[in-house]
Amino acid sequence: MNDPSATPPAQPRHVPVMLRRCLDLLAPALAEPGAVVVDATLGLGGHSEALLQTFPAARLVAVDRDPAALELAAKRLAPFGDRATLVHAVYDELPEVLEDLGIPRVQGVLFDLGVSSMQLDEAGRGFAYAQDAPLDMRMNQSSGISAAEVLNTYPPGELVRILRTYGEEKFARKIVDAIVREREREPFTTSARLVELIRDALPQAAKRTGGNPAKRTFQALRIEVNGELAVLERAIPAAVAALAVGGRIAVLSYHSLEDRLVKQVFAAGAANTAPPGLPVVPEQYQPRLKLLTRGAELPTEDEIAENRRAAPARLRGAERIREDMR
Repeated sequence: MNDPSATPPAQPRHVPVMLRRCLDLLAPALAEPGAVVVDATLGLGGHSEALLQTFPAARLVAVDRDPAALELAAKRLAPFGDRATLVHAVYDELPEVLEDLGIPRVQGVLFDLGVSSMQLDEAGRGFAYAQDAPLDMRMNQSSGISAAEVLNTYPPGELVRILRTYGEEKFARKIVDAIVREREREPFTTSARLVELIRDALPQAAKRTGGNPAKRTFQALRIEVNGELAVLERAIPAAVAALAVGGRIAVLSYHSLEDRLVKQVFAAGAANTAPPGLPVVPEQYQPRLKLLTRGAELPTEDEIAENRRAAPARLRGAERIREDMR
């Protein structure tokens, strides 16, 4: 999956991001027969296919909220038969998914956050600012509110908060003032009109750096429409809790808000929680996780050259080393 800040039209349909490194991080946990690995963000199935090929003794559980992605990935993974179980769900529903499948613990979990290549490349989804499309941005188009509804109905103060918090947009107030004026004249329906409005609203200096000036607003709307950060805030702790001792988790994120949240969960799990001053740290206070990456790992120059959408990726990994003590 990817962030829409780079949308080259001429590249292959789907190049999994940092694939080799993700496989290497998960490998020690997936060699034994009966190992279960979860792809929490199936998308077009590139990472899932590689997991099944690389670890022939492993079983895959793959989750996605987008029915169109599930349909395409099912065809790609069909040769693996019953080794692959595909589930229509949001990734914070992982505990329920595993309970329904009768799987108490898993050996690996992979998250590839953000918007998938398919969603970016399908013009009608409205994720990419480089092409005109209905302002939808829902990962599951059968539920929830669209980006157009957010733009046309949210109070100005709420829109400013969304653009500042989720898009880190310095000119949120200027953009929202323009949105409010324009929506009173005519409701928003398409992405091209929004892109044009943003270009007109920003100072000239702001338009000369940092790529397309609409990217931060589009990112913010997408996160709001799909509740991405709230879902992630529940999903990462749930995935860690689902790991067996020795199990591993790898998370690819594409902007600082996602990466910060993952970092916080991993750091909390890797810290001891003993009151200060104890001469010996009792077992119940010992760390539950071991960090597998020094900070966030970045894609190589070669990976970015092959797939420009990998450029903003940040990869973190951790291993479950201890059960929770009750």
